[in-house]
Amino acid sequence: MTTYDRTERRPLTATYRMQLNSGFTCDDAQSVLPYVEALGASHVYLSPVLTAVPGSEHGYDVLDHTQVSPELGGREALERLAEDAHRRGMGVIVDVVPNHMALVPQVWRNAPLWEVLREGPNSPRAHWFDVDWAHLGQRFGLPVLGQPLQEVLAAGEITVGTGGEDEGPAAGQRVVRYHEHVLPLALGTEHLADGGDLAALLDQQHWLLAHWLQAPEVLNYRRFFEVDGLIGVRVEEADVFEATHAELLDLHHRGVIDGFRIDHPDGLADPQGYLEMLAESTRPGTPVWVEKILEGDERLPASWACQGTTGYDANAALTAALVDPTTADVVSTAWFATGGEPDLDVEVERCKRQAVDALLQPEVNRLLRRAVEALPHLDEHRLRAALVELLVDVHVYRAYVRPGDPGSEDDESLHRPLVDALERARAARPDLLTEVDALGEVLLHPDGCATDPGAATDLCVRFQQTTGPVMAKGIEDTAFYRWHRLVALNEVGADPSVGERPEEAVAALHTWAAHQAEHWPLGMTTLSTHDTKRSEDVRARILAVAGDADAWRGLSQAGAAAAQRHGVDAPTAHLVWQTLVGAGRVSPQRLRDYLTKALREAKLHTAWVEPDEDYEGRVLALADEMVSHGGPVDAAIGAAVGDNALTIRTLTLAQKIIQLTLPGVPDTYQGSGLVDLSLVDPDNRRPVDYRERVERLVRLDAEGRPQDLSDEILWVTSRLLRLRTWLPQAYGPGAGYAALDAGEHVLGFVRGGVAATLTIRAPRALGARGGLGDTRIPLPPGHWRDALTGADHRVGDEGLAAVDVFAVSPAALLVRAEDLEEGPR
Repeated sequence: MTTYDRTERRPLTATYRMQLNSGFTCDDAQSVLPYVEALGASHVYLSPVLTAVPGSEHGYDVLDHTQVSPELGGREALERLAEDAHRRGMGVIVDVVPNHMALVPQVWRNAPLWEVLREGPNSPRAHWFDVDWAHLGQRFGLPVLGQPLQEVLAAGEITVGTGGEDEGPAAGQRVVRYHEHVLPLALGTEHLADGGDLAALLDQQHWLLAHWLQAPEVLNYRRFFEVDGLIGVRVEEADVFEATHAELLDLHHRGVIDGFRIDHPDGLADPQGYLEMLAESTRPGTPVWVEKILEGDERLPASWACQGTTGYDANAALTAALVDPTTADVVSTAWFATGGEPDLDVEVERCKRQAVDALLQPEVNRLLRRAVEALPHLDEHRLRAALVELLVDVHVYRAYVRPGDPGSEDDESLHRPLVDALERARAARPDLLTEVDALGEVLLHPDGCATDPGAATDLCVRFQQTTGPVMAKGIEDTAFYRWHRLVALNEVGADPSVGERPEEAVAALHTWAAHQAEHWPLGMTTLSTHDTKRSEDVRARILAVAGDADAWRGLSQAGAAAAQRHGVDAPTAHLVWQTLVGAGRVSPQRLRDYLTKALREAKLHTAWVEPDEDYEGRVLALADEMVSHGGPVDAAIGAAVGDNALTIRTLTLAQKIIQLTLPGVPDTYQGSGLVDLSLVDPDNRRPVDYRERVERLVRLDAEGRPQDLSDEILWVTSRLLRLRTWLPQAYGPGAGYAALDAGEHVLGFVRGGVAATLTIRAPRALGARGGLGDTRIPLPPGHWRDALTGADHRVGDEGLAAVDVFAVSPAALLVRAEDLEEGPR
């Protein structure tokens, strides 16, 4: 087996994210390495590489931890990719999925789970999966039937046969088949298959078939959010960790993989413990990032053994700082006029309750079983109501109380979310005070439960694992598809209501950045990911038009009128026209796919489970009208985008230069080096035209003259990523962060005392007020040079005139000339 040389690697300065699948394999990624290297990224950052469900577009549905996916080219292709990257001095980061595995109809594809379903709770690998075996009499619930079991049996839809040669561990075994589902027979029950009594045979299995409508009572395994096809893995168990990480860690120690991105750590029983296990298993200094969603002013736990988050927090702070504060009232008034919910907090609570009641019933039922065991003296129905209230009242993804670890109980930052939730629950439901207080005592101090310490511990851990799904399904996947005041702010980890108070946003960005520089200097910063609802450039276009009060009013009125013609509610129309402002004239299929997903996620007029095709048809007809050439809405959108072209350019470049120079490691999502007007997944995972990007970069390097906005984005990205490599005093750990105060229309900061990021804020309002005038930027005296344009600026004690800085571009990166002239190191 090859072991790769680890010398001559560039320091970690920037990552470039690639989505691997059967249509873009490791070999395809290798062919793109010259572009990524030329762009200036130090590390290529890959989506999950282990074997996933056949045809998976993302890789998060892992089936086999023991091998790199053959669809991606297998281990050999990954090694070739890594060898080429390392030869170029670049590192390789790989996405890890520790929380769950795929549960597919052909269960044999998941060999450990197949074994467990065949052998039951006494299987050597039964502890791999997070199953409540005590429920259902030691059986594994499978609510997959289209009708009640007796009806399915009567219809002859369940048969017994022998696994085929191509069915892995099922080959040659007697199996039960129900349409596409293939299930193993328990050892010792094979002879019952010959008796013809299918009901008796099924009754002897370690799994229990049930109607899908019985899922709330029958589902007894932990899921990823509400996805039945993703089963929770107990990676907190040492042997499970070792088995599920052996292949990746072997690749790591052989020098193939240099670092890891951890998917959804909040789903784990003990995120801190998992990161400690990973740190102990990797080479010293191995970078690890966590996909942790932080809410508001929440900070990453200081005790976590990682470099920081994957950057949702950076994106939220940055985007909010670019909202035009002068039109906030106009934007709010337009939303109120639709009749949509005016208060985001009200909508969020409503949606979280709906998620708990409709989507997460199996999880609530499991919590209730443990609560009854830990608190048997309390009424079950009242306990359930108190649990629901507490789940809704946790306003972050989770707390981090660690049973058996006294330190976690003494760390206020770790249990504060629970304390705050208890206060809110007491205020909201004084009639449940006894139950809320009793649950609070168990959740905060599970080790002190004398009645049933095991149930108390399980309740504490599982409650914390459940609040994340409540947040995700209630907010990101429901409220954000209903509350359309300014959809550019409806992003993962963001608070759309900040648009109502934009005067606070710049200070919040500076506060976040200072904290990042001090505590997480290698945390990722990002603008677009495979999970963002809208690409960075879509958001910039919407923010730009939102700064034009007349255009926003006109679009809102035109959208409402069109909605009335089609019998569509005005809040939905508010989403449709904003989508078209941001994404431009998208293809009919892309638009239909996006709107269908958005409408069903909102769960107001239609849903995935029970789609209302008539309503969806009316919305799609409305969208068709809005993109019809010469139609009133299409004309209004065209005029708004055209009139605000300079503002769009300003915000597009501003967000890019800020992201690339904030404290942290900037991540460039595949394809976002040019203008990319993508919507939510799977739209943002479409194939990338790398040939165009290579040709543009070659021309830019040769000519140095951007010709359009895509060129400008690529110019800024490549110049700044390259600059980061040889200017560690500005962008390495310890460079610090100092905000610049140059008035309400200039957003700026200095890194390391040698590099200043400067951008225009609220450009349309600035133009209406006569421009920058005599605005001065308080840079330290000296000779500064713009790394993007080459313009020289000699700064005296009175600072630098803003009109000179932004004479050519609305965004500038000034570097002390002596540092810039030193050249690559």
